[in-house]
Amino acid sequence: MNSTVNIRFAALADAQTLADIGAASFFDAFASDQRNKPEDMRVYMNENFTAEATRMDLTGKDVTIFIAEIEDKAVGYAKLQINSAEKCVQAKNPIELCRLYALQEFIGKGIGAKLMNACLDFAREENSDFIWLGVWEFNFRAQKFYAKFGFEKCGEHIFQLGSDPQIDWVLQKRL
Repeated sequence: MNSTVNIRFAALADAQTLADIGAASFFDAFASDQRNKPEDMRVYMNENFTAEATRMDLTGKDVTIFIAEIEDKAVGYAKLQINSAEKCVQAKNPIELCRLYALQEFIGKGIGAKLMNACLDFAREENSDFIWLGVWEFNFRAQKFYAKFGFEKCGEHIFQLGSDPQIDWVLQKRL
């Protein structure tokens, strides 16, 4: 990638931008899969990718969001939550990687890796012993990406997409 990627902490003023990136990224990644009904996608996106929902995240005491920019244009983000764990994550001080999104035209150009490295650095600074995440059982591209960073499956949980309870693999990485 020729342009420099800048990673910074997101601010309250970024709420709408983050909501837009989240909605576009989620739609691009999952809407074309026939297992995902349009009405379930719509419900999930309307609940999770609004400026108000993002503002709530940005003001949450246990939430940290990094935003990736190229030439001052937001192209992706990552959301972390401390004090969050699944039963299968055997950690004393876990941190969850809730979201890691990049706009479609930037996938494969290093945005995800830069965001992941910022998340791993932050988790270590917070003295987290494990970082974990949930990834859809059919999201093979994301599973491959996380494996490159040393994440391993430790269990499963339900991800509710509208009315559809889907299986997410729970992946963890010791820090």
